[in-house]
Amino acid sequence: MSASSLGYNEQGGEAATEQGQEATPTTAPSVPAAFGLFSSDTKKNEDLKQMLESNKDSAKLDAMKRIVGMIAKGKNASELFPAVVKNVASKNIEIKKLVYVYLMRYAEEQQDLALLSISTFQRALKDPNQLIRASALRVLSSIRVPIIVPIMMLAIKEAAADLSAYVRKNAAHAIQKLYSLDPEQKEMLIEVIEKLLKDKSTLVAGSVVMAFEEVCPDRIDLIHKNYRKLCNLLVDVEEWGQVVIIHMLTRYARTQFVSPWKEDGVLEEDNEKDFYESDEEQKEKDQKVKKAYAMDPDHRLLIRNTKPLLQSRNAAVVMAVAQLYWHLAPKSEAGIVSKSLVRLLRSNREVQYIVLQNIATMSIQRKGMFEPYLKSFYVRSTDPTMIKTSKLEILTNLANEANISTLLREFQTYVKSQDKQFAAATIQAIGRCATNISEVTDTCLNGLVCLLSNRDEIVVAESVVVIKKLLQTQPAQHGEIIKHMAKLLDTITVPVARASILWLIGEYCERVPKIAPDVLRKMAKSFTNEDDLVKLQILNLGAKLYLTNSKQTKLLTQYILNLGKYDQSYDIRDRTRFIRQLIVPNEKSGALSKYAKKIFLAQKPAPLLESPFKDRDRFQLGTLSHTLNTKATGYLELSNWPEVAPDPSVRNVEVIELGKEWSVALGKAKKEKPTEKFYSDSEEEEESASTTDTESESTSESEKEENGKEEGSSMENSESSSEVLSDSESESKDGTAKKKFKTIEESDSDDPEKKTKMIFKKKESSGSSGSESSSTEESSSDSESESDSESDAESRKPKNAFASKRKEMAVPEKRASTKQDVSLLDLDDFNPVSTPVAVPTPAILSPSLVADLEGLSLSGSSVIDVSSPIFVPMKTHELLHRMSGKGLAAHYHFSRQPCIYGNQMVSVQVTLTNTTDQKLENIHVGERKLPAGMKMHVFNPIEFLEPEEFITVSMGIDFCDSTQTASFQLCTKEDNFNVNIQPPVGELLLPVTMSEKDFKTEQGMLTGMNETSATITVSPQNSTRLVLLEKVVKAANLGVVPSGQDNIHRFAAKTVHSGSLMLVTVELKEGSTAQLIINTEKTVIGSILLRELKPVLSQG
Repeated sequence: MSASSLGYNEQGGEAATEQGQEATPTTAPSVPAAFGLFSSDTKKNEDLKQMLESNKDSAKLDAMKRIVGMIAKGKNASELFPAVVKNVASKNIEIKKLVYVYLMRYAEEQQDLALLSISTFQRALKDPNQLIRASALRVLSSIRVPIIVPIMMLAIKEAAADLSAYVRKNAAHAIQKLYSLDPEQKEMLIEVIEKLLKDKSTLVAGSVVMAFEEVCPDRIDLIHKNYRKLCNLLVDVEEWGQVVIIHMLTRYARTQFVSPWKEDGVLEEDNEKDFYESDEEQKEKDQKVKKAYAMDPDHRLLIRNTKPLLQSRNAAVVMAVAQLYWHLAPKSEAGIVSKSLVRLLRSNREVQYIVLQNIATMSIQRKGMFEPYLKSFYVRSTDPTMIKTSKLEILTNLANEANISTLLREFQTYVKSQDKQFAAATIQAIGRCATNISEVTDTCLNGLVCLLSNRDEIVVAESVVVIKKLLQTQPAQHGEIIKHMAKLLDTITVPVARASILWLIGEYCERVPKIAPDVLRKMAKSFTNEDDLVKLQILNLGAKLYLTNSKQTKLLTQYILNLGKYDQSYDIRDRTRFIRQLIVPNEKSGALSKYAKKIFLAQKPAPLLESPFKDRDRFQLGTLSHTLNTKATGYLELSNWPEVAPDPSVRNVEVIELGKEWSVALGKAKKEKPTEKFYSDSEEEEESASTTDTESESTSESEKEENGKEEGSSMENSESSSEVLSDSESESKDGTAKKKFKTIEESDSDDPEKKTKMIFKKKESSGSSGSESSSTEESSSDSESESDSESDAESRKPKNAFASKRKEMAVPEKRASTKQDVSLLDLDDFNPVSTPVAVPTPAILSPSLVADLEGLSLSGSSVIDVSSPIFVPMKTHELLHRMSGKGLAAHYHFSRQPCIYGNQMVSVQVTLTNTTDQKLENIHVGERKLPAGMKMHVFNPIEFLEPEEFITVSMGIDFCDSTQTASFQLCTKEDNFNVNIQPPVGELLLPVTMSEKDFKTEQGMLTGMNETSATITVSPQNSTRLVLLEKVVKAANLGVVPSGQDNIHRFAAKTVHSGSLMLVTVELKEGSTAQLIINTEKTVIGSILLRELKPVLSQG
């Protein structure tokens, strides 16, 4: 978790809200009413459901506002999901926005119901309103079901090329969700990230860098070309994005630049001139020193562009810049962050705590940064303990000979604090100051001895521990202090303090020869009641006195060793056994007994009092790992500076060269104009107009090159508009119309190769509109092109209604051949065309005629009718086992016939059998538990069923084009039995008949996200036409479409509930492989059908 620990408290703008929503626990507990008896929650929810089912938009809008308000207050509104999801297709934009807000919160919980609306979300992805498109993508990416991963992947690709920066931003957010759902999509997601990193919008930058950090933080190569752009955009990115980008660039800079800290070391060396050194030699040496380090301009760019952000109102941004300066800037420049960090100490306590922890780490290595702001770290009485201890730590780090007297006076006040934990920390701080600054060691020691008379036991105990550590530095001078502390053993009860006193007396027992044996006598009396820590020190004291003063203490020591031998703690028993063998000589004693005195009374090194923040600098400042002082999940370590900087040219983006190319492109365009006269006389007359067009085309061409030649814009639109342009030139010289058409062509221009093809194609079509070569070239460029920005078509649609209508009339045949390359979001611009319709094109169309033409449907001649099923499977499914049904057995099968109870229902035949020897009476359907939207038409009650007899009845179930289970009760006079009917996906279809031409036309309209495909290995016996047809129609209720090719088999059906077309293509390839393609708006059903057909064709 390399992002700033502050960043997630103060993330700016809408992005934080989104992430907050997504991070909200999925099971928000409902808040119980204060008085359950008077609670009206149920009544309120019923009221909301009625309002949502109202015909008035105002009532629905009011209901949605109240529901979103409930979510904001933390109340559980999940039971309203079925009622809310019905309004997902509302035409009112305000209602739709609020429905999407609701769905983003609960889509993950109610996945089955959310899947029912997936086709609505897909349609919303091409909505003219950018907010709706973005919300649809957010909801789609919130449905965490693996089956829709391909749909999400396609949606993200489409959104990444959207005209709206807001939609592209949401595409970047969706990348992270998809990666967490299916990490196998990593390579495809990296391609999208690479494309979005080139985006010049400040709205997108932060989100795509966050996606980069989550998906592929190690792909530094993706950043090279975008490094300078990110540095320059940084000031204008939203605050949350600034934090993410700064942390990423910090990691990047540590891998690409050499250390700027060498500068200080190199320049300080060799400052003095050698005695025999000449001036020339001195100059040479100076030059070498200067050459030793020169900061990379890109390194300087990052430091310079982040400096203004130190004035940000957001604490996370300031902290991020501070850590960047700490890790990347020369030491002489890092000091500028100190003032900004001190300013953050006026923020709330959480921010203060994080900032103080980072200052504490900085102040250990570079005291000078914060010395001018010493008073800012004085403790206030209102500060919480965590803030007090952090400030105390910083004050201790900043202590030196100049300010120590001031700090000690401050510490004296802190010791008197009512907060005992803070008072104890202050005593430790005094001890550290005494160790670090030798001039005040005696003063500190005297002050601590005075504290030994304090009434508070915790203060006394902490003082004893600190004094013990200080006395180790110079014990010879402090015999009196040791005597004073020995007297305290009668009053102090804190085990650590008692153990410290005993250790001191034992260690320096030769300096207090009269007191030490008496202390041992007192401790022997209370040995059994002491803490384990104290017992160990009593044993040590006894051993040391036995070795130095055995005459007085021999018996006492043996007594204590006997007590320790039978102690409850095995630590005490082990220590006793060890000491006895070491100090008491006997025949079993080993060689170590000779050295017992040296072992026990060896000179111990004085303890080093260090800051607890000393080892935290191994973590990057501002991260969660630094705050916790342990490596957190997802932490990305900063690499060490490289010895030699990698090649800086990888970051070069040839801005100057682009300007030259642009001018060259303009020159070429102008030279091409005379050749245009060769193809068309009308262009001679309109030369001046075409000059402007050619220049603008060249401009857009160079812009595309500057963008790094991303995916091409939609060539289909380009071709269509080129054709329209040539028609308008030959038939009409109206300037207004021509300007419209050329606008389309300019906005769709792509890289130079494709552009050239379009120019030639335009000329050929104007010279001979029906030429065969023109159509050949058109199809070839079609196959090369890919969709770049589907929302381009949406934005141009209102402007170019006239142009698109002319296009429909003029080139219907060509358009049908290019349908397969149309992406999903372009579908509204194209209507299926089956036969050419000749419509005369006047120079200027009147508005009434345009309206008439828009109402004209060109697809009326296509015939798509429901046909009878080719195969009716007799396979039955068990509904109720005779043992579970107490003699009543039930089986069901699907008749594949249109249901007599309703056009949207699937016909189900149920066979009921009485396996008992008694008559069963009143067999009927009882309580029904159906998912939202599902309907059931039940059979009439059966009065009685004789023993060993059976009866077949018919039911109709509207499964709403889903494979959800229909649950209900099958009842007799005496019993109720819970049963379920779950349809195979192939039974949710009705076969249709259509011509091959109609099939191709419809298939062309169902590409992009509506197409699912897979490559399968077909078993040899399934490769013949008849066997393959039989296998497919057995698995699913599909109609066979005649095919003019032996290796391509086509099937068609429509879904029972919505009547959506389901087009299945099986194309046999060389060898034993085949391409299985399914085109349908119902992408979930299409995916399931694909999954079920694959084993059918693969198995023999």
